[in-house]
Amino acid sequence: MFKNLNTGAIGVKATLAEQIDYARRHGFAGIDFSIGEAQAVATAQGVNAARDLFAQAGVLPAAWGFPVDFRKDDQTWQDGLKALPAQAKLAAELGCFRTNTWILPGDEQRDFWSNFAFHVNRLRPAAQILADHGHRFGLEFVGPKTLRDARKHLFVYTLDGMLALGAAIGTGNMGLLLDIWHLYTSHGTLDDVRKLSAQDIVSVHVNDAPLNTAIDEQLDNVRALPAETGVLDIVGFLQTLHALSYDGPVTAEPFSQRVRELPPDAAVAETAAALEKSWQLAGI
Repeated sequence: MFKNLNTGAIGVKATLAEQIDYARRHGFAGIDFSIGEAQAVATAQGVNAARDLFAQAGVLPAAWGFPVDFRKDDQTWQDGLKALPAQAKLAAELGCFRTNTWILPGDEQRDFWSNFAFHVNRLRPAAQILADHGHRFGLEFVGPKTLRDARKHLFVYTLDGMLALGAAIGTGNMGLLLDIWHLYTSHGTLDDVRKLSAQDIVSVHVNDAPLNTAIDEQLDNVRALPAETGVLDIVGFLQTLHALSYDGPVTAEPFSQRVRELPPDAAVAETAAALEKSWQLAGI
């Protein structure tokens, strides 16, 4: 596994070239990126130019954001599906074969089983397109009770539940975007992670939780950098991933107002330092 940068997760606005440069200068092995931005570079300058942005900096294109807006109306969803083959082809040409999205833990209109069917029907065609181009597709379960309670109908919010949804999609390339925050807030444990294989995990997010806040009172957008407060067991989490031989990106997603208010370069530097501290604590 390797340290990965997502500038949006720390409130840093940057172009693709700037994201790559931040990663290069601060010791990240890879970045999460927008396939739309990569397409713009490839359209204007050619695929080789987009590929060279990464290669010349020695930075990996680690994961691309799933671009299909499947949550909205049928036309928006269908438009996203039509655009996906070209996007998946480009990502493959760049050597990036991981994409991820999150699944909300409830809904106002659909009960559990109608929502389950909705997600299978909306995501299966996209997952098949991704599979046709060699991509793995990670689904993130969202754990906080404060989010679950805000919706009329409960939906999948645990590791096992998300594995079941991926299995129901049934395209053979489904896995998890595994976030230590959502493992914690869903009352999951490291034993849940230990039963996985490396192939079950597409990408990983790490962070920490505020002090003096009960698990079921945690707010999704109020977090901290990994190893900042010590509430979440970053050592056990990383050691478990290491034991599974997980070889993908590990990305800090702190949703921290303090970090967002830092100058961009300082925010990236603090994020790099937090990941390095986590690595050292875990002895990996």
